[in-house]
Amino acid sequence: MDSLAATVARMPALRAAVAADPSSHRVLTGERPTGPLHLGHLAGTISERVRLQRSGVDVLVILADYQVITDRDVADRLSDHVRGAVLDQLAAGLDPDRTTVFAHSAVPALNQLMLPFLSLVTEAELHRNPTVKAEHAASGRALSGLLLTYPVHQAADILSCSADLVPVGKDQLPHIELTRVLARRFAERYGPVFTPPEPMLTDTPELPGLDGHKMSTSRGNAVPLGATADETAALVRRARTDPERRITVDPDGRPGVYGLLTTAALCLGRDPHELAATLDGAAALKRLTTDAVNDHLAGHRARRAELARDPGLVADVLARGNARANDLADETLDAVRTAMGMRYGRVRTRCAG
Repeated sequence: MDSLAATVARMPALRAAVAADPSSHRVLTGERPTGPLHLGHLAGTISERVRLQRSGVDVLVILADYQVITDRDVADRLSDHVRGAVLDQLAAGLDPDRTTVFAHSAVPALNQLMLPFLSLVTEAELHRNPTVKAEHAASGRALSGLLLTYPVHQAADILSCSADLVPVGKDQLPHIELTRVLARRFAERYGPVFTPPEPMLTDTPELPGLDGHKMSTSRGNAVPLGATADETAALVRRARTDPERRITVDPDGRPGVYGLLTTAALCLGRDPHELAATLDGAAALKRLTTDAVNDHLAGHRARRAELARDPGLVADVLARGNARANDLADETLDAVRTAMGMRYGRVRTRCAG
């Protein structure tokens, strides 16, 4: 397995290659629509997608709706979260004429690819995956087959569309390495069909939530992109701080203060330490954070509201994206079947609608 140091060392050359010939690269990125997208998504993954799109890279964004039930019993308000995710991508600058946005459940070939991929990985390898272990420990429940095979699902997503680049954080590298392993093992057993993708480490540091811990909708510490200014103010007002008047950057000792301070600093484009020196007490910090977030998101929210007025927009974007994703995945599945000696005539897997 590639070391983190080796991956980091490859980044300058990889970024230079992408900048030199962006149109020759294809990126797959996306998220599980478990809730509304939030400020952390915009600051990190979504802004990176927009940058790649504008540079000329072929970007595909998967809304992994099937994977919502990886660690939960039901997919609560799933259609609302998918619709909101599409609106937020468009409001941030993604262009459906240049970027493909699609739903996992609308591309059946993705799941058909799971069968040969599962034959190429051992149970022990799946149990060793850091994300599987972490999600299982956090759930407090028995390990489901879906959670255990989650990394293989991600590999199928990536390889189905022949993506050669996958933007990830350092904690997601094991998933990409398993994808690369599966591509090589398939070639060894059946013949070359897949090009092992390269991870593209994101430069944006992880934005903590309002409580100083990892920003997550389920923790209630995130600022949803679609929230109103008043809703944002209420979220910030409820954030827990401490009575000390002097504001300092102390992620471990003062997580609530740290979460608010880093959020305000991001939105204002300022250094947290410099910003801390200008503040006197938690009340001033909360006022500053509220104003900074609302000002920062004002343009996004206005564009989002305007887009939401078109009742057919989201359905049209997904229909176009689903059609392209199906074409790519069906072509890949056809190549897989051919390599495995299962070609009995091309089988179309596309769902109606």
